[in-house]
Amino acid sequence: MKSIKNSFSELPLKRRQVLSGVGGLAAIIASGQAPVFAQAAPRKLVMAHINAVPESAAAAFDWMAKEVTSKSKGALEMQFFGKTLIPQELEIMNAVKSGNIQMGNPAGAAATVFPEMGALLVPYLVKDYKSAYAMLNGKIGDSFDKIWQDKYKVKALCFFDYGFRHFWTAKAPIIEPKDLRGKKIRVQQAKIFGDTINGLGGNAVPMAWGEVISAAKSGVIDGGDLPVVNMEALKIYDVSKYCSLTYHNYGPTVNVMNLDAWNALNPAQQKLMLDISREAQGKIREATESVDNFAAAKKLLEPRGMTVVETNVEAFRSLAKQKIWPAYKTQYGAMWDEIENFKG
Repeated sequence: MKSIKNSFSELPLKRRQVLSGVGGLAAIIASGQAPVFAQAAPRKLVMAHINAVPESAAAAFDWMAKEVTSKSKGALEMQFFGKTLIPQELEIMNAVKSGNIQMGNPAGAAATVFPEMGALLVPYLVKDYKSAYAMLNGKIGDSFDKIWQDKYKVKALCFFDYGFRHFWTAKAPIIEPKDLRGKKIRVQQAKIFGDTINGLGGNAVPMAWGEVISAAKSGVIDGGDLPVVNMEALKIYDVSKYCSLTYHNYGPTVNVMNLDAWNALNPAQQKLMLDISREAQGKIREATESVDNFAAAKKLLEPRGMTVVETNVEAFRSLAKQKIWPAYKTQYGAMWDEIENFKG
């Protein structure tokens, strides 16, 4: 009589494979392990950001990456790269649009990448943080999202901001509009920022952020403007002595996802991404708004060697309405009216 082992070895190959598979599957089930072929690799979602932790947005999106990975229970693996993967805002956005990475944002260059947002940057048009977020988390934000999906093939995950911009200068504070006369002030490269400085009486010098510190040290520029939260994070106190609280431009931006990558997620995963994005938005808001007042700015910046001063905001606002608003009101039409008359 043949042994069982020998009998098995003489079975046709196909039948032996089936029986071996059944035995192997039974052993796996008995051990409590899922079969290897049922374990799908996590979908990788790479996000690039221009700054590293502890910058406020970087900290929030780094948290978001960990949260998405954890709460998706292995289905998604979000990876956050602050400053190390892609060094420039426009390069980040090109990579998102092309699908080379899945997520990113234009940081302070939002109006360059998404001109539709330009009206929000007109000096003194957005009144305060409360109304800004009511607009961006509501009808206006939804309108932008639809336009960008159709036009740029990206999905808006959350809007955020770095706050209202204030002047930083090396030699003297900017308290009245006349204090800007003759001053060379670095601005971001979107037209509205140059128009703001020129309209308020200064000389705008468009310049990428990577050149700013050396330009300030060499005297090519007399100063620039940043939100308080970024003056500290970007160490502007190394080249600046004064922070003048003028609140002249609101700085909205948006975190987006490549539309094909978004559509590849199932509905539960899409909801997870939106929910956690909104939580990240809240973290950035808190970091920005908590220091954007005189007392908090003094506490944050004066130990770093800067002097924080209050300014004649009404004089700047009046000049902006006179010199800058008319051309942009014509340009943005219905969007302008919606922002100017918004009651959140």
